[in-house]
Amino acid sequence: MSENDQVRRRWPRPLLFALGWIFTALGVIGLVLPLMPGTVFLIAAAWCFSQSSPRFESWLVGHARLGPHVLRWRETRSIARRAKYLACTSMVLSFIMLTRTSAPPVALVATAACLIGAGLYVATRPET
Repeated sequence: MSENDQVRRRWPRPLLFALGWIFTALGVIGLVLPLMPGTVFLIAAAWCFSQSSPRFESWLVGHARLGPHVLRWRETRSIARRAKYLACTSMVLSFIMLTRTSAPPVALVATAACLIGAGLYVATRPET
């Protein structure tokens, strides 16, 4: 059984399709807003569409404004320096905002661990 078949068994097509559109919307917002990384969401959207709708995957990859971000990732697994800075800055700012809430210490530690892991992953990807 291939990996794609296993994914399809765990995640129903309609759910992946809906997630694809949610990630696409977040990606578009992220390309407009300076502190929200859009590329990550577009990559996730393309993956969801690849599992649920080849038609919309093709549309996203072929889109003049959205497609280049996805294609760059698929071809080189690289992230533009500006996108890295935006992603890491938004993670730091998000954590600072979280510390200003009444979140319990366990939530702060768990969030910090996740953000550090994500930040390290983004920072260590090759640049275009």
